[in-house]
Amino acid sequence: MIFDRNNEKAVVALLGAGSMGTAIVRRIAAGKKILLGDISQKALERVSDNFRRSGYDVETCIVNALEKDSIEAFAKKAAELGPVMYFIDTAGASPNQASPEHIVNLDMLGTGYAVDAFGKVMAAGGAGLIISSQAAYMYPIPNEIELQLVNTPTEKLAEVPFIKEVALQNSGFAYMIAKRLNHLQAQRAAATTWRERRARINTISPGVIVTPLAYDEFNANGAGYQAMIDASASRRVGTSDEIAEASAFLLGEHATFVNGTDLLIDGGVIASIRTREFKLQG
Repeated sequence: MIFDRNNEKAVVALLGAGSMGTAIVRRIAAGKKILLGDISQKALERVSDNFRRSGYDVETCIVNALEKDSIEAFAKKAAELGPVMYFIDTAGASPNQASPEHIVNLDMLGTGYAVDAFGKVMAAGGAGLIISSQAAYMYPIPNEIELQLVNTPTEKLAEVPFIKEVALQNSGFAYMIAKRLNHLQAQRAAATTWRERRARINTISPGVIVTPLAYDEFNANGAGYQAMIDASASRRVGTSDEIAEASAFLLGEHATFVNGTDLLIDGGVIASIRTREFKLQG
């Protein structure tokens, strides 16, 4: 059967075929062409089959989010499918999954390369979304350093002394700093390359969201995560569907004046830290 006879459909590109990204895509991609990018062929097959069985039009692409050339090829393929109206990047590694070097290379440089690559192919009126983390708010970076970082090209970021001397100390620092860099990367793109394409880009910083991969973190530091949950005003974890709902707003027609900003969705954890109701350990 031919489920959809429409041509020239808007393209939704997702980098990182995990549960949060697929929840976002499912929320916005009805009647559109989906391009899934991930390093795992097995994950792509599983997720794309689930989408197809739910009536979505989907294609896949193997992408190594650590490699600039691979990311650029992914962006090129997206543009070949039609007007790229949506780009979502959820690729990343958490502190208990990877070394500081790997986190910097994937969560910071890889994300930067993706923002740069899609800044060359987005259609006018399109929107991008980078999934950052509440951790971006946990390590304040001096303003003069942030100004330096926001004005440093992606390929030069690893050479900045602050990155070499601070971010690479341990995986926790690497993660917090890389996620703050995601905010700055979106800001830079919103003001420059994406602006030239007349496209928007924002970030979302989720708090403790239960996903299959999140269990690696829970198993490694269950007490710490429990303390954050208990200290938050919500007193619970969040879900991928809640992130997807907020993402649909930021990517949609009702948010066309929202650009270059971050939406913190953490149940109140950062508020508790800032008011000293909760003391972050480590």
